[in-house]
Amino acid sequence: MFVCSCFGVTEAQVKRHAADGACTPRQIASACKAGTDCGSCVRTIQALLGRGSCPRRDLADQGRPVLADVAEPARLDEAA
Repeated sequence: MFVCSCFGVTEAQVKRHAADGACTPRQIASACKAGTDCGSCVRTIQALLGRGSCPRRDLADQGRPVLADVAEPARLDEAA
């Protein structure tokens, strides 16, 4: 199923990026551009991210260091 029609990003791709450490819609956007054009998919991305554990968040909850995030598109400031 497509999550982001603007960039052809699928649910499986979002889940793969989440498994690789992307825990927020901004981090997903940095990985694949989903959510950076019309923005209609941001809520779906949020819902997908909310369903599973997040390796980064799990490390932070354990008090372990987490690498800094990469630059994130400004468009998502409205939705996050």
